[in-house]
Amino acid sequence: MNHIDRYLEAMAAERGRAANTLAAYASDLRAADAALPAGLMGADAAALAQYLASLPDKATSVARKASTLRGFYKFLMLEKIITENPAAELETPKRAARLPKLLTVDEIELLISSAGDTRHATRLRAMLELVYASGLRVTELCSLPVSAILGDRLLIHGKGAKERIVPMHAGAAAALARWMAARGDTDSKYVFPTCSKTGHITRDGFFKILKKCAVLSGISPQRVSPHVLRHSFASHLLAGGANLRAIQTMLGHEDIATTQIYTHVADARLRETVETCHPLGQKHTGNEQ
Repeated sequence: MNHIDRYLEAMAAERGRAANTLAAYASDLRAADAALPAGLMGADAAALAQYLASLPDKATSVARKASTLRGFYKFLMLEKIITENPAAELETPKRAARLPKLLTVDEIELLISSAGDTRHATRLRAMLELVYASGLRVTELCSLPVSAILGDRLLIHGKGAKERIVPMHAGAAAALARWMAARGDTDSKYVFPTCSKTGHITRDGFFKILKKCAVLSGISPQRVSPHVLRHSFASHLLAGGANLRAIQTMLGHEDIATTQIYTHVADARLRETVETCHPLGQKHTGNEQ
């Protein structure tokens, strides 16, 4: 058995890596072994850096390959197969920041109003209002228990079993109240119960209904998802002057750095506004005489 196969076997047995992950490891390592002049076992730090630099300029793919190489050589060190780690200082290419996709306020309003043209409109409108008013994750929304409703606030049990209180504006609270009245008496502990195995509406179920709303609204379904509504909630709050820490709390982000992506969205929109509307913003548009 060669060293690559030993590494893959260890990752499967000790780390429980999934089949797709192991296949990616195998592909990355065998490609590197074939491309390096002295193979993986004879490569030094310079050779590894040169190899990564020669790959197509896709930061995510290169970063994954660098991570795979680091893991492989770390394994060889732990197994005392090698005495020096050539990947110890291997740098991972920086990934370009991916700005979240957003809908405009008008598009959100159009999407919510389209809920009236679908079956179970009262329930759907309540769900749409809650996502956009409170920034809930789709799982938090679909599995929301009745006990979470605290008047005009929601008690959310988020990731890592962490609780947070999320306020609702009057429109969302009213939409939720209308649904709870229409929902009638039920033994279900969930706000949005169904006959599914989970006892509540599923992520996929909500996703499909949301896509239908997008079509009815004249918005491309590719632009609409529960996560896009959550991003829109945060970005619109920030644009309206909300404090970043408050947005972090409402979204349930553990690290403020995760929330700061929305400042980049605001910056991008400010730049676009200046370039489009400022008298001197046309300078580099190619329309100069």
